[in-house]
Amino acid sequence: QVQLVESGGGLVQAGGSLRLSCVASGSIFRFASMAWYRQAPGKQRESVATITKISSTNYADSVKDRFTISRDNAKNAVYLQMNSLKPEDTAVYYCNLRFEGVRRMDYWGQGTQVTVSS
Repeated sequence: QVQLVESGGGLVQAGGSLRLSCVASGSIFRFASMAWYRQAPGKQRESVATITKISSTNYADSVKDRFTISRDNAKNAVYLQMNSLKPEDTAVYYCNLRFEGVRRMDYWGQGTQVTVSS
């Protein structure tokens, strides 16, 4: 079983920065793709950024050039550096681990709140 623990959320003014962290338990981290999702009140959960096991990255258009996803396999950790934050970035941010073995397995963290004030 994999557990994901996020940290780093908080309240920040527009234009500010935050860095989210997610640490995974277990031994499959280095073989898994990692992603950050977010869910704003009244909206569906959406993908923000992904990083594969070979560190290829992909971003939602709304965060390109502002957010950076990275991973440290030695620490079983994935990070999301968020710069130039906007009020519309306000949401609960979730860490996701996806492992493609005999079957696909998805694990989720508990979420961390990010609030950007105008």
